[in-house]
Amino acid sequence: MKSKNNIVSVITKRELKSYYTSVVSYLVTIIFTLITGISFYLTFFHNQRVELRSFFSNLPIFFAFTIPAITMRQFAEEQKSGSIETLMTLPVTETQVVLGKFFASWITSAAMLIPTLLYAATLLCFGKPDYGPVIGGYIGAIVLCAAFSAIGIFASSISRNQLISLFIALIINFVLVFLHVLLFFLPGEAVKVLSFFAIFPHFSSIARGILDTRDFVYFLTLTVLFILATIRVQESRRR
Repeated sequence: MKSKNNIVSVITKRELKSYYTSVVSYLVTIIFTLITGISFYLTFFHNQRVELRSFFSNLPIFFAFTIPAITMRQFAEEQKSGSIETLMTLPVTETQVVLGKFFASWITSAAMLIPTLLYAATLLCFGKPDYGPVIGGYIGAIVLCAAFSAIGIFASSISRNQLISLFIALIINFVLVFLHVLLFFLPGEAVKVLSFFAIFPHFSSIARGILDTRDFVYFLTLTVLFILATIRVQESRRR
């Protein structure tokens, strides 16, 4: 009998294969690279500053609408086609299925960062950038991918329609990304409670090269909460 880790690994590889035999993941990566590339090079040549600050400051917004396009089919398509019932009849648990799909989504979304290393290479060609914010920015980007991937598979698990799943994930992502702006219009007590849930302050802190444990706890908490919520949805469907 395969161990639990092996089963999760098998499901992850299955999902990765599905991603990279589909045009969607390539299309999303191309769009992401074009948008971030135009944004970076316009800012770079206009401001003539050897840094990736503008790239990382916009990254939560870029990921907020590209990662849901990757995750929208995870459960929605299988529920629509009925293949999820076949999968769940195998000796696997809801936790293993959800984790396998989550890791595949996380790897695929994080892989979109690979072409952006060209931006860092550009900085090396034109000067001597501060490595702290660059390294911190990519670390922050990876944990941001994890959080948005967890949100995306949750959205996909509660609908059989991929577009509805996409829309739900977009709403959740953009609320979290722009929550820090909305806090200015809320009373002080609400700000104290809701400020923890705003993505941008936590991400921008890491992107500046400040590796604060509280920021990593935030992303870990957000990721785990949505994974657990997805597991609960799948358990309720099986019952």
